[in-house]
Amino acid sequence: MSAPDRHARGMLPIPDRPVPGLTTYDAKDPDTSFAPIEPLLPPAGAPNVVVVLLDDVGFGASSTFGGPCRTPTADRLAAHGLRYRRFHTTALCAPTRQALLTGRNHHSVGMGSITETATSAPGNSSVRPNTKAPLAMTLKLNGYSTAQFGKCHEVPVWQSSPMGPFDAWPSGGGGFETFYGFIGGENNQWEPALYDGTTPVEPPATPEEGYHLTEDLADRATSWMRQQKALMPDRPFFVYFAPGATHAPHHVPREWADRYAGEFDDGWDAARERTFARQKEAGVIPAEAELTARHDEIPAWDDMPDELKPVLARQMEVYAGFLSHTDHQVGRLVDTLEDLGILDDTLVYYIVGDNGASAEGTVNGAFNEMANFDGMAALETTEFLRSKMDEFGAPSSYNHYAVGWAWAMNTPYQWTKQVASHWGGTRNGTIVHWPRGTSGPGGLRSQFTHVIDLAPTILEAAGIPEPTTVNGVLQSPLEGTSMLYTFTDADAAERHDLQYFEMAGNRGIYHRGWSAVTKHRTPWLMVGHTPPPFDEDVWELYDGHSDDSQARDLAADKPEVLARLQRLWLIEATKYGVLPIDDRTAERINPEIAGRPTLIRGTSQVFFPGMGRLSENSVLNIKNRSFSVTAEVDVPVGGADGVVIAQGGRFGGWSVHLHEGRLTFCYNVLGIQIFTARADAPVPGGVHQVRAEFAYDGGGLAKGGDVSLFVDGAAAGTGRVAMTQPMVLLRRRDDRRRTRRGHPREPRPHRAGEPLHRPHPLGAARRRRGRPRPLPRPRGAAARGHGAAVGPGRRRRSVAGNRTARDQAFPCRRRLGRTSASLHPGAHPIEEVARFRRRPADLIVARVDAHRDGAPCHPRSTPWPTSPGPGPVPRRSRTRTSAAGNWRPSSTGGPSGTSCCSPRRRASARPRCSPRGCATTSAGRRPGWAWSPRTATRGGCGAPSWGR
Repeated sequence: MSAPDRHARGMLPIPDRPVPGLTTYDAKDPDTSFAPIEPLLPPAGAPNVVVVLLDDVGFGASSTFGGPCRTPTADRLAAHGLRYRRFHTTALCAPTRQALLTGRNHHSVGMGSITETATSAPGNSSVRPNTKAPLAMTLKLNGYSTAQFGKCHEVPVWQSSPMGPFDAWPSGGGGFETFYGFIGGENNQWEPALYDGTTPVEPPATPEEGYHLTEDLADRATSWMRQQKALMPDRPFFVYFAPGATHAPHHVPREWADRYAGEFDDGWDAARERTFARQKEAGVIPAEAELTARHDEIPAWDDMPDELKPVLARQMEVYAGFLSHTDHQVGRLVDTLEDLGILDDTLVYYIVGDNGASAEGTVNGAFNEMANFDGMAALETTEFLRSKMDEFGAPSSYNHYAVGWAWAMNTPYQWTKQVASHWGGTRNGTIVHWPRGTSGPGGLRSQFTHVIDLAPTILEAAGIPEPTTVNGVLQSPLEGTSMLYTFTDADAAERHDLQYFEMAGNRGIYHRGWSAVTKHRTPWLMVGHTPPPFDEDVWELYDGHSDDSQARDLAADKPEVLARLQRLWLIEATKYGVLPIDDRTAERINPEIAGRPTLIRGTSQVFFPGMGRLSENSVLNIKNRSFSVTAEVDVPVGGADGVVIAQGGRFGGWSVHLHEGRLTFCYNVLGIQIFTARADAPVPGGVHQVRAEFAYDGGGLAKGGDVSLFVDGAAAGTGRVAMTQPMVLLRRRDDRRRTRRGHPREPRPHRAGEPLHRPHPLGAARRRRGRPRPLPRPRGAAARGHGAAVGPGRRRRSVAGNRTARDQAFPCRRRLGRTSASLHPGAHPIEEVARFRRRPADLIVARVDAHRDGAPCHPRSTPWPTSPGPGPVPRRSRTRTSAAGNWRPSSTGGPSGTSCCSPRRRASARPRCSPRGCATTSAGRRPGWAWSPRTATRGGCGAPSWGR
């Protein structure tokens, strides 16, 4: 019999309680005695815990629950464990994840929706109260080793920059000692934006070298488990494995998709019928269950255009391969547990989806799913999709399948992800494998369970009490119910018999077998759709005792039962912070309307060389408005090429760069239409200010605008952008508005019939991590800084150096791939890029400004002064910004709060501006000047000013 646990585990961290005893004066005294130091461990018998949470997988997708996608790992675990056929989620990713990690309802922990649409309402703030500590923190403070691998969508967007704060990050306040994965709702599986802890890192290989994110996550997880057991064999671990799969984009090696060739040619209606038959045969639905009817919003397969059907079938082949590939990586974790001899002592939860299958890909599917989020799905015509059919799932795609396939993957239920009212949005098959703690291998469990039940189940299995205080804060009770009672008794009466659901106005309630539900809005209607008032929503009533699939609406037959459940929903909604119900979409994307903080305030932002990648929420929002980009660059003699600053990538964004020495602005609309404006002449050698102005047409979202280019204040070129992306450029992926080294390649027109992404022209023998070898670097001072040294002991960092076009055009390597921003206007020719012959320019500093539509971005009456001659300039300190957004001049620069270009100092101060011109720089780059971002629209002279 094990010794009783001596720790007071209800208060975390567990208080240190010294044992009183004799204290001797001399340590050599024979009476000197102290108890040995013992490491903190969980109670004896606490199991290892592995929680696997897949993304966007419907109940009817995996073979374990009758679906068409083969998942042998899930099948294997189910054969030796338990299948839960009535396990539920919240209908959306971030809410499900926060509910799982805390054991509380999603509104209770501020996650009523995704973080990108957070509001100031407590139930939708995306901020977890400190009275609801996460499960991982509780386990860590009780002696568990903790690690998370994969997706984290619980960080408020204003805290997602590389500077934190990190309270909501997994390895910050989330309780995980190790984190390797990404922040946000989705990621590029081929070229992800990764973090190791809180540090941005690059993937260890390229797609050309066989890299895939899910495989990388499995590599990390298996290595961590082996190392943990090698170094701490007596300490149990908690591993949370949450790959981004199978969330769009559906990225998978082609050979996995080809395994399903031809299996979906007869469409989603036929696939749904086959799945339904398999589910009855497997017993995962009752024998009397009915297949729910298709709603009018979902087109029948026979109604789809014949020329589009091959594309639609390929979309599903790619998705099925993606799910099988993901299941295979989960199998590697299971194999590792078996190799270590700890599989039977490990509690494994395999949750096949964090919500129902996703219908966010429109009725036709998408080659770039961002088109739908930007309300521009019409750009992807049938002809366009057919031309891209062979690229679905490849690195050149950002693909999603059609609504009909999502509906089929939720067989036998109604609706899809986001629809929290019906089981199609919230019911996910789940497997529990723990031979030491369960009975009846291969058993089926039918009790109602919910994702908030995991935390109390794991704590009970580990013998750890629910904490009353964590880090000195009194904790609110867990809201879930332990599932442990079902592990050994298949016929036990269900204990979780009341649960509300709500997501974007779609709402429902379950109580003792009955469910009352109302669908308020359709997931794939994102822009231009106005849902009805809440009081006009039509409620439905289902008796789960005889109607497991919600096929027979009894609202008209039993109005008194419906009224009772509607009232009960309102009570639960009030209790858990659901009210007010919020069905807004575009309005919630705007932080000012939503009431959430923003990291960047005002209308101006400064960027410096060497800044790491930044999320879209870490930079100034310049969508649907006029803006300007100003930068000071040091161009070597003979000209320069390379990116100055950019945002976005292959699937949408903009860049300011030098192409063949000429200043260039490029705007990429979803990778479908690309617009370019280029200066007439190269930028000469020396220090110059370059500027691109975009004058938005106004009159609504996604409009175009005129582009004007300037070099040292003189007009250098013009162009036209016919349309822009109104909502997102990278949707929760990392934006690289940054400076990087790289050589964009000389353009060559795209030839008809040629793939847009051709193999590298230098061949595999010249590749290094998928990129060509860099040009020889210069020696001496130029080698140290890619340019002349500035000031004593200081160097300027290069904005572009040794990388290929995939680094250029839009900011980031791995977002652009092999297409460049050096592209023709319009929708047709896309130019492949070849190596530039010139050296890169040195960026000193850059600034992005947002402007009022119709207001001049920049006055042009006063030409910019030319570059100064040689000679030292006295160094002055740079100071902080004032409330108006200006840099305060240094103590010798004039009255506090003014700059040399403020209205009251303009006449006297202008002669004191830098002889080099009002260029953008910082202390240490050009000593002696303090920069002010004041522009003419604020009453200044318009040029960035310098205070002596």
